[in-house]
Amino acid sequence: MKSITVEELKERQDSRAPFLLLDVREPSEVAANSIAGSVNIPMNQVERRLRELPKDREIVVMCQAGGRSARVTATLNGLGYKNAVNLTGGIAAWSRRIAPSASAGGSSLSGLWKKLFGKNS
Repeated sequence: MKSITVEELKERQDSRAPFLLLDVREPSEVAANSIAGSVNIPMNQVERRLRELPKDREIVVMCQAGGRSARVTATLNGLGYKNAVNLTGGIAAWSRRIAPSASAGGSSLSGLWKKLFGKNS
């Protein structure tokens, strides 16, 4: 199974490479933090919704830390999606190394307070 780092994902985004970013977390997790442009299909729905996934371009599969996405990537590879790759470290790594201020829909209230006043309330 192939994997990519969050830095490689950022390079793909910046170069506007044709790929699908598949987020296999539950909707409540996605609401808390997501990467712009991702498509959410929870892990337990992926096999039922294969028709929504392209076989002709790369699919970067992500979850919170990389475990669920690794299982989904392996399943997709076994079903003929040879361009499916796992995002190592998931959104946790993305949040730490690429977008530390990322949160649901922009800044959280505590994050905004910290930006404005340099501390939490």
